[in-house]
Amino acid sequence: EETFLESGGGSAQPGGSLTLSCVTSGFAFDRTSMVWVRQAPGQGLEYVSKINSAGLTTRYQDSVAGRFTIARDNAKNTLYLQLNNLKIEDTGLYYCSSCLWTECSKVERVAVRSQGTQVTVSS
Repeated sequence: EETFLESGGGSAQPGGSLTLSCVTSGFAFDRTSMVWVRQAPGQGLEYVSKINSAGLTTRYQDSVAGRFTIARDNAKNTLYLQLNNLKIEDTGLYYCSSCLWTECSKVERVAVRSQGTQVTVSS
């Protein structure tokens, strides 16, 4: 069974930073593309960023490009998301999941199977 455990969320002011982690188990992490998605209050899931299995290729949603950085440590089966220059609109519940590279950015194709970690940005 694939498991995902997100952590690192919290409260931050606009312009602040947070680092999210996602510890995984139950599948071949080092051979799997991974994705971060988020859900703002009252909204649906939104694609944030994806990374290929080797960690050499990354992609970002336009609104977070240049501010967020996705990374992974295959030796630790762990995915990361560095959030810098946070904005109020970054507030939401952040989830990680496995995905097929060509479908990672399609939220309807991403299965969320975890509790997520809450990010709240406010002044």
